[in-house]
Order: sequence, then structure tokens, then C-alpha cells
Amino acid sequence: MSTNSVDLPTTTKDAIRKFRFKRFKGDAALVVKIDRKSLTIVVDEELEGTLEEIAEELPENAPRYVILSHPLKHKDGRLSVPLVLINWAPSSSPTELMMLHTSGLAVFQQAAECARVIEMREGAEDFTEAYINERLA
Repeated sequence: MSTNSVDLPTTTKDAIRKFRFKRFKGDAALVVKIDRKSLTIVVDEELEGTLEEIAEELPENAPRYVILSHPLKHKDGRLSVPLVLINWAPSSSPTELMMLHTSGLAVFQQAAECARVIEMREGAEDFTEAYINERLA
């Protein structure tokens, strides 16, 4: 019996693993949500495009876990492509969803194996290249 309030099924773990090892030409995101009926963490969608395009696809009133693959150019000219976990938790989300989302964050964070976590509560206007780069620097 699980002691967590939400379960992370093998299919979701496999999707995370597959996303981690994919090569993308630009920004890409694996968007994951909690299915309220089954209390499981499931893949919502996989997105590619600019950060602004990815942000536009995220719901305005529902939390999501987002694994973001983002090319980052360092001051010394090196290019890296870190994976970062975006905790998408708009302040306009219903309290019940936020509580469920918060309870599953640690479970998902461990499975995602991302070095950095960025909290996003204000919506798409903060999901910009400047904002992400500043948090990753």
C-alpha cells in the first residue's frame, strides 16, 4: 500500500525517461497533471516551440508539473540543455486541485530527477526566456 496521496504509474515514469533522453532542437516540455478520479500522475501532453508558445498551452486555472528542456547559453559561450522542473501552480487554481498538486510534487520531483525547480504562480506572463534564464544562471 502506498503512503502517498497520489500514485506515479510506470507508464508516466517511462514517458519521463523517454523525454529525458530525447534530443530537441529548441525548447520542449513534458506536461504532466494529476488525474483526480484515479489519483495518479499522468502525462497531459508533450510540447515543442518557443517558451511563450509552450506557456500559452498551459492551463490558466489548473496546476501542472512541467519538465522543460531549455537550451541555455552561458557567459563563457558554452551551450547546455538542462532539464528543469516547472511547478506550474496558477494562483487562480481551485484550492482542492492545489492541495492535490502540492501533495504530489515531491513524488514527481523525485521521478523527474531535475536539478532545478522553478515555481510559477502568476501564469504565462512570467514564462519567458529572460525569466527562465535568470533562474537557471
